Amino acid sequence: MSQWLDNVVARGAEHLSELAPVRSASLAKLREQSWPTRRTEAWRYTSLHAIAESKLATDMAPVNYTAPTVEGLNSIDLVAVNGALVTKIADLNLPIGLEIDSLSTLVQSDADAVNALMNAAKPEHHLFGLVNDVMSHEGWVIRVAAHTKLETPIRIVNYTSEGVEAHFRVLVELGEGAECTVIEHGEGTATSINTVFSEYVVGDRAELEHYRFAMHGQQAIHVGGCHIKLGEASKLNSTVVGYGSELSRLDIDVIHSAEHAQAKLNAIYLLGVKEHFDLHTTIEHAKPNGTTEENARGIVGDKARATFNGRIHIHRDAQKTLAELNNRNLLLSRGGQINTKPELEIYADDVQCAHGATVAEISEQALYYLLSRGIPKARALVMLNFGFIQELISHVPNKALSNWLQPMLRARFEEMGQI
Repeated sequence: MSQWLDNVVARGAEHLSELAPVRSASLAKLREQSWPTRRTEAWRYTSLHAIAESKLATDMAPVNYTAPTVEGLNSIDLVAVNGALVTKIADLNLPIGLEIDSLSTLVQSDADAVNALMNAAKPEHHLFGLVNDVMSHEGWVIRVAAHTKLETPIRIVNYTSEGVEAHFRVLVELGEGAECTVIEHGEGTATSINTVFSEYVVGDRAELEHYRFAMHGQQAIHVGGCHIKLGEASKLNSTVVGYGSELSRLDIDVIHSAEHAQAKLNAIYLLGVKEHFDLHTTIEHAKPNGTTEENARGIVGDKARATFNGRIHIHRDAQKTLAELNNRNLLLSRGGQINTKPELEIYADDVQCAHGATVAEISEQALYYLLSRGIPKARALVMLNFGFIQELISHVPNKALSNWLQPMLRARFEEMGQI
């Protein structure tokens, strides 16, 4: 183990609390884990040295922080800073059919329900998911009653400040026929470490519109995951936007646990100079008649490193599955590096599946055309970069978020050190 993981195990053993069933099991698995190296397949392109020797503070009072304003969103905001809740649930005017609790409060009154939700969707093999099991003492538990159609989005904001290590958990359950929009927005500044894992149980014929924004600073470290279990005839529409940083890794896992489930996943990752971002997605088709449409696009700057590993697993019983996986990448400099590995693992014979990946550079012809029209080079590069991801942005269902993302991403291009 690393020194950091040794400390996690030691601290975890002291704070099992009411989540002992989950934490004890995860702690036992952590003790058996080897620290990932470049020989570990899931981490072969990623060095964890920055985490291995970390000694950041884990007990830190909340600092002043204001969540970004999204005009026209009108969301229910749940804010946490340095792993501590800032939003007071009692101050929220919640619609009928929506129940929100803090993890620390609900575990006192219904530990069995919390333990069940924490085991509902997360893969057992995920190292940092196990770390989060052991170390997250706070989080949000969101439950949407059956047949409740929430018109107001729920926005979960997590912020980690300089010099802090924080761990946070989000548990969401949608009852049968429920409809809900959940936005996960994460920020970390300077030298900070955070793990944020969310688990969703989407009931039969329920619909989840989901967003995960990992917008951490250049020196921040973020390792997180989003794990979603789909019921019969349920629908998922998920949009992921990730910025590069010192180290940023996001694992998205979707389980088609019943027939006729539909999943759509669009992902965008943007890396500036010397930044790092890993996106790993796993779609498990365990039952027949499911559909998955996954598109991921990345823009990678000079001396930056991106990894995309998308895997769709079609189980033997998952006949008549329709699945498509596509990854496209744009290198802004030949000093950048992209490792892409789309995978199809198929054990059923009556399926329609396809996958592909491309890596390209800025078109000199397109750039020359814009320059010849009198457009300054800086603006021309922003136009070309934005054009590469515009298709995915245009598919964002929530118009307020789409309108907010466009200037945000243009500003990001200007910060990426390429123009």
